[in-house]
Amino acid sequence: MTKEFSGKIAVVTGAANGIGRACAIAFAQGGANVVALDREADALAETAEVLRAEGVKVLPLVGDMTDASVVEETFAKAVRDMGVPDVLLNNIGQTARERYSEFWEARPETLQFVVNVSLMATLLCSRQVVPAMRERGSGKIVSISSDSAMNGDIGTVDYASAKAGVLGFTRALARELGPFKINVNAVCPGPTKTRAMQRIPQDAYDRAKNAIPLGDLCDPEDIANAVTFLSSERARFITGQTLMVNGGRVFY
Repeated sequence: MTKEFSGKIAVVTGAANGIGRACAIAFAQGGANVVALDREADALAETAEVLRAEGVKVLPLVGDMTDASVVEETFAKAVRDMGVPDVLLNNIGQTARERYSEFWEARPETLQFVVNVSLMATLLCSRQVVPAMRERGSGKIVSISSDSAMNGDIGTVDYASAKAGVLGFTRALARELGPFKINVNAVCPGPTKTRAMQRIPQDAYDRAKNAIPLGDLCDPEDIANAVTFLSSERARFITGQTLMVNGGRVFY
């Protein structure tokens, strides 16, 4: 892989596992110095060692990105220690998982949690980098949504709503920041081989796999390829867009 991110600073939220980890590694392989954020200290430390092996600077920061004060403090430290980010990847998000239910049975606190982690974290983190990117006149913001935002899977009303919000955020922010040469895009993964998918019942896993025309789930690296493309100068004239990476499960 060419070092197309050499000298750049990439911030990756939810970097300890799965898609975030794969994206952080791809940025490091591309020469970027990486600020890696996550709540899981041990897994984040292991990911940081993998990134350092690529010969780049790495700043692992542990924190809950749904807490506005923690977000502000964490990003302030990232700027002090590493500099103004060139790239922000908003990767944090999750379904209700073990609290999964159809909407009529959903508890208000579960709905609020999913919206906070899958939408509000994206807004909070982006808010920290936009002023400096505007002042500099460059930057890339990529947010992970989900093809559930278009497919509307049963039992994911909270998650689908939040991830559809990420797409609306992406389009509106792209218009605001276009005059400042800042690109804002979204990637919509389909079912992906991550820890979360390993926790679901086998019959549900099989149904997800069988619904994909290409016949398999995404690898996290498939998502990383899309993210790094949209974060690169190769995508300099792409903004406000949604890139589906789902093996054809949902067309958009």
